[in-house]
Amino acid sequence: MDRVVGIETEYGCLLSEEDAHASSEAWPAKVKNYLFRKAQIGTIDLHYRDYEEPPGNGGFLLNGGRLYLDMGHIEYASPECLHLRDLVTYDLAGDELLQSSLAALGAAGHVSFIKNNVDHHTGATFGCHENYLMKREAQFTPPVLGTLLTFLATRQIFTGAGRVGQANPLAFDFEPPKQEAQVDFQLSQRADHIVNDIYQWVQFNRAIINARDEPLADYRKYRRLHLLIGDSNMSPFATALKIGTTACVLSLLEDGRLPRNLVLTDAVQSTRDISRDPSGRWIVDLENGKTIGALDVQWQFYDLAQKRFRNRSAETNWLLESWSFVLEALERNPSALIGGVDWITKKWLLEILIESEGLSWNDPWLQSVDLEYHNIDPERGLFFGVTPGKRILEWNNSVRRQDATHTPPANTRASGRARAVAGFQQRDQSYVINWDSIACDSRDFLVMGDPFKTYNEEVAKFLSAPRTVERTGPDERV
Repeated sequence: MDRVVGIETEYGCLLSEEDAHASSEAWPAKVKNYLFRKAQIGTIDLHYRDYEEPPGNGGFLLNGGRLYLDMGHIEYASPECLHLRDLVTYDLAGDELLQSSLAALGAAGHVSFIKNNVDHHTGATFGCHENYLMKREAQFTPPVLGTLLTFLATRQIFTGAGRVGQANPLAFDFEPPKQEAQVDFQLSQRADHIVNDIYQWVQFNRAIINARDEPLADYRKYRRLHLLIGDSNMSPFATALKIGTTACVLSLLEDGRLPRNLVLTDAVQSTRDISRDPSGRWIVDLENGKTIGALDVQWQFYDLAQKRFRNRSAETNWLLESWSFVLEALERNPSALIGGVDWITKKWLLEILIESEGLSWNDPWLQSVDLEYHNIDPERGLFFGVTPGKRILEWNNSVRRQDATHTPPANTRASGRARAVAGFQQRDQSYVINWDSIACDSRDFLVMGDPFKTYNEEVAKFLSAPRTVERTGPDERV
């Protein structure tokens, strides 16, 4: 992949009927506290990060990632990863941290963490955000941005997690939505909640691309592309396709090799239209007055990536072969993608239930099944009961590593940060840890502005430097 990438995942929390009276926000806090206080999986924040993140709200982990509470949800941010296999592995590490915590707390039988993006009861959405490090000099002209939006709107044909039903969120100007025809099932969970193509603020005007310029690195060299459009995937194969194909397209962008005349008339509307199209034709309107299918769009990006990047590495070849395999299967044999593409897998399970039980698509039971597909407990989650074909099965099995919860990637600055986390765990003194720096007593800083550098030696030297110890009070060590 040769690009530093990370994923942020917000998890839903589902309580059993006997615990329905309890607050669903209590268990995320309990699990967070267990991980930092008992399991010692990281160092808790001793300072305010912003007004919504007070001391004790979360912290950095021994694997270089971060875990914290965000508006009642647990959010796990993977460490920076340079290789695709690592990225998928460290995304799964978040699932393992949460599920192992529930088991240790004796709650695995009645509390569930759900790796999805919608609350069917309230209509709320929560995110799976992607972060891609890019060269600062990358040209984001209107045609370039328009072409990138075309890719992002159409990639849901293999990255979508699927959902029962629909949502009609109010737009930013709060105009009431038009009455729409009933949608039984759609490809993407996030599509209905995206109301802008590019915008800065996240919570009230969700855009495909978040425009905030916050590189978390040397701003003279890098920018960070922050995407809000993606679904949380249960299939590691789907996660690999989502991240890997997007990284390829960003490399095409940086090289000035994007396809031409491939800008959508309305990327937001096209995102929703593709998600809701049951025919599988997925036709969208281009700015030049022509129409094109989402599959044809993806083939154009694939063809350019294949010519440009084939044989750069074994991982790149695997990605390109998997990309073409999926596009061919979508057109000719979608059942070959069961267990690999989430929306296809979920729809297949739901159709089996509908046929066996004589249900209609508006039966509330289907929404419950929809949620259980995303249960991260291997003993209960419906995804884990599906056996995919060999190609997909081998990948899904190969990227699960127990040590990823407490060991960082070895080839990014996550390695040095993890060393700092472990070092601060052994000291009774004030510290500050950020993505791009560490500090003692808020005065002695080590800046880590290059995500491609491990900083292992620098961190070791920083930790061993003599300095006066400022002890923290017991109320500060949350």
